[in-house]
Amino acid sequence: MKAVKLRPFVPSGQDYTLAQRFFEELGFTKLYSDDGLTIFRVGELEFFLQNFHNREVQDNYMLDLAVEDLDQWWEHLQSLDLERKYPIKLKEPTVYPWGKREINLIDPAGVCWHISEASKS
Repeated sequence: MKAVKLRPFVPSGQDYTLAQRFFEELGFTKLYSDDGLTIFRVGELEFFLQNFHNREVQDNYMLDLAVEDLDQWWEHLQSLDLERKYPIKLKEPTVYPWGKREINLIDPAGVCWHISEASKS
């Protein structure tokens, strides 16, 4: 699994602790956490989850994740029973007319996820 374009900000008023728990349940490793900043690791990449209060920046929070096998990742998401534990809705991967497949969801903190298959080059 490799991650790209990671900018996950937890919007003001959202549950930052719930967001941390969600990331950990997905299998991300928490390396550090203190006062609105958590550092997670995904594969070889480290990224920050921030509890953010700047409305202008909040429009830009998203997480783009490239995985080696989208079907395997989808099965992983389903196996966690996330809809029962968190206020989210999982939908089958979207297939776009140009052939790209992607899982889209909004996590409990309002971070928009785009999970797609890494290009095989």
